[in-house]
Amino acid sequence: MPRAKQKPISIKSERGFDPAAWLQEARHDPEVAKQVAYVRTVPARSAQYHKTSRPLSPLLEERLKAEDIEQLYSHQAFAYDAAMEGDDLMVVTGTNSGKSLCYHLPALERVLAEPAARALYLFPTKALAQDQASKLEALAPSPHVRIGVYDGDTPVGQRSPIRRLAHVVITNPDMLHVGILPAHEKWSAFLKALRVVVIDEMHAYRGVFGSHVGGVIRRLLRLCEWHHNRPAIIGCSATVSNPEELFLKLTGRKAVVIDRDGSPAGAKSIVFWNPPELPSGDRLSGNLVTAELLAALVAGGIRTLAFNRARVSAELVLRYARETLGKSGGPVNAVESYRAGYTPKERRAIERAIFKGDLLGLSATNAMELGVDIGGLDAVVLNGYPGTVSSFRQQLGRAGRGARNGLGIMVAHPDPLEQYIVKHPGEILDREPEAVALNPQNAQILAKQLACAAYERPLSPTDAAAFGDGALEVAEELDRAGELQFGAGRFLYPSHEAPASSVNIRGGGGEAVRLLVNDLELGTMERWRAMTAAHAGAIYLHRGASYLVEELNLGESTAFLRPQEAEYFTQSIVQSVLHQNIELRSSGSGEENVSLAGVTVTDVVSGFRRKALDGETVLSIEELDLPPNSYDSLAARFDFRESEERSPLAQIGAIHGAEHALLAVAPLYAGCDRGDLGSAWYLAFPDTVRPAVFVFDRAPGGVGLCEALYERRQEWIQAALDLLRDCECGDGCPSCLLSSRCEANNENLDKAATVRLLERLKVMLQ
Repeated sequence: MPRAKQKPISIKSERGFDPAAWLQEARHDPEVAKQVAYVRTVPARSAQYHKTSRPLSPLLEERLKAEDIEQLYSHQAFAYDAAMEGDDLMVVTGTNSGKSLCYHLPALERVLAEPAARALYLFPTKALAQDQASKLEALAPSPHVRIGVYDGDTPVGQRSPIRRLAHVVITNPDMLHVGILPAHEKWSAFLKALRVVVIDEMHAYRGVFGSHVGGVIRRLLRLCEWHHNRPAIIGCSATVSNPEELFLKLTGRKAVVIDRDGSPAGAKSIVFWNPPELPSGDRLSGNLVTAELLAALVAGGIRTLAFNRARVSAELVLRYARETLGKSGGPVNAVESYRAGYTPKERRAIERAIFKGDLLGLSATNAMELGVDIGGLDAVVLNGYPGTVSSFRQQLGRAGRGARNGLGIMVAHPDPLEQYIVKHPGEILDREPEAVALNPQNAQILAKQLACAAYERPLSPTDAAAFGDGALEVAEELDRAGELQFGAGRFLYPSHEAPASSVNIRGGGGEAVRLLVNDLELGTMERWRAMTAAHAGAIYLHRGASYLVEELNLGESTAFLRPQEAEYFTQSIVQSVLHQNIELRSSGSGEENVSLAGVTVTDVVSGFRRKALDGETVLSIEELDLPPNSYDSLAARFDFRESEERSPLAQIGAIHGAEHALLAVAPLYAGCDRGDLGSAWYLAFPDTVRPAVFVFDRAPGGVGLCEALYERRQEWIQAALDLLRDCECGDGCPSCLLSSRCEANNENLDKAATVRLLERLKVMLQ
């Protein structure tokens, strides 16, 4: 089926790229002007410098000058002074503000002053670890400081020398969890001499992953304490609203917070771009528009990074951009894709190519959000709202790095949340970044971390208390279940096999699924992700090529694929069934109220849609038979009295519509990504035989999202009402009420009845 087209976007850059001038010229085109929904220019910011109160060592001064660093920004100097006082430290400044010097300098000073001293750097991704290792090697005085990267890609023959000889060991929480802590006897000399622990990109540690990392850090600090050592912790993060709380939850310690950014920044033009409406009433696919913008920028010689919310989008944008460049005679091979699932060799090659300038454009997932240095970028295109204000700012911050001006464009999808944002840009641009939601006290996560800790060393009640107030109770439950054994005043792990290898701290269920093409591994995928994206019949996209999944063998954690050029892509259909276990809080009347409830969620991948490459047209719907996935979590629950609508269809349409509208705007008030929440609706919920709507946390045990929704329930309901009222459609459309993920294919929705229901709910809560 042919894709819908739009008029090609022309961008020229003969005299260097000036975002404001380009935008002014582009808007002379009526077609472009209609799509530019909102523009804001963020003014440039000058640098603020400061001297450290403690002098740096002559070796470091020399290395800084060799790197053309004559002065330190104010936050770098303040961080150095605080760290050298031995304080635990949290640095919270913007993208490209030079945060890495805030930990490099004190760590190197410690090693230079005490040659036996050691430092441990933790990064959330291997790519970022490799990037920072190369920067540190350029800065570190050689041969006085030895640096080693210790992760899953490190050859076995190099691991022992790194463990014994490296002054700075660079790794990630996964390797710390599964490779270092369970084998801590081999690391005893390192742990005794560990003086500094660096935790970079702290804002990435959210949800299940962050909750697990909180346990992993406590396990590390516990082993250091056993060696009579207390290393200082230096954390760095993009701007978040709860830095003290985040540091405390991740480490169990309080930190000195440095949040006044002294780095310079160029002016930035931020554009909200709303694709044109089609005769059908839908809007042109955001993937297509993002690809057109990427191709136009690349053709103009402008270094551009396009961020996509999903792997399939990153691959589709790459395909469309190459097609567009090919038709216009542009540099087809100057565009690549980058996402998780690529082999380490592929990732390193792509990073080098764009850094060297061999690539001008990259279509990436948020794997590129975390500051990997790929050289100066002029423009960033966001293919849809990335899910949080924090990510929005991080991604836009990649454009115009340093004092250069930059362009940031967010392409809105025909999606209720993104259309709401386009109409209310202040909700994103003027809103404080979200609090990072994590919960190391989540009972399911805590149980796994306590088992790992008990394997590493027998766990005393005092040790358990360091994991949180409820940890001792969880340890006792593990003892009663036979997963721990209590004796001689300590909890023991009753096996010689480390439990860490079976605990996926990234939150995926079960082992990683290998994707095989002719017995060669194309990539890997978490079990649940494989059930939704690598099931039989799915189209898997990889670096511009497409593959058909012929079989998913969950028993062997393997999916078998074959190359196939497909003029469609696939989207799974997930159905959720809820059972309420307990009501925690409630407001409203007896018959009609909003509550916070503990629930059991059962998710089933019931089928998938084949969708045309225009992104909207459904070609077919296929059924699947895959095992269910059940877990306990928290939900915001809405109970309604018997409907006042006369028509049975309107009664159904109101409840179903309320579910869509509430879920659409919920991420703004939970401070999370859309994929972190799920929903369900019932015309007659079994417990009450009355209508009910649930919005639930997809993390087992919950990580605080639904508590935030419950606390902000009135704002949340008002936003859902505004979403529907602001849209000019009559019966509901993709911009307000329809959802591409609806398991019922958007049938039985009634916009007017939904508005009446939400208005009644709002009045009830006043």
